[in-house]
Amino acid sequence: MLNKGNILFVGVGGQGTISASNLLASALIELGFDVKMSEVHGMAQRGGSVSTQVRYADKVHSPLIEKGTCDLIVSFEKSEAARWLDYLKEDGTIISSEHEIRPYSVNVGKENYPENILTEMKEKGINVSSVDAQKEGEALGNGKAANMFLLGMLCKKMDLPDVVFHKLIKEYFKPKLQEVNLKAFMSGYSRIQ
Repeated sequence: MLNKGNILFVGVGGQGTISASNLLASALIELGFDVKMSEVHGMAQRGGSVSTQVRYADKVHSPLIEKGTCDLIVSFEKSEAARWLDYLKEDGTIISSEHEIRPYSVNVGKENYPENILTEMKEKGINVSSVDAQKEGEALGNGKAANMFLLGMLCKKMDLPDVVFHKLIKEYFKPKLQEVNLKAFMSGYSRIQ
């Protein structure tokens, strides 16, 4: 596990980006790090872009990640990975869902959706791990658990101990949602290479 890092969560309103980043921040605090977090909701309630920046180290002075310095981007919707690509450092990694949420401008024919954006990033040499997290969540009983699936992938990539999240997920979610979210987290945790 790195002793410091910059993690960017990006997605669309309602996908659980903030829940996932809150759980990561809580886990990092429990592991003894100083953690700073910044959220940008935008038009989240209308399906707009949402981002959360999480920085951790022995001492963190600012919650904001500068362009070109992000270690990991976790994208809950694949076109959001492209929108925030400028923040990724040269040897950084993107963990992305292949799930598509087409914006209004695409639905009315004013813009085109970047269908093959993740493949194009890989072809450019960008380190991308992708999976349809929505389908993974649905297979476990709740498509909304996609955020925990992606969080599991992230935490394995960061080499964080999964046991920390067992307790945090139980504290964070209502009893009826604990089991599916824990299963999704562990499924994602076992998926990453």
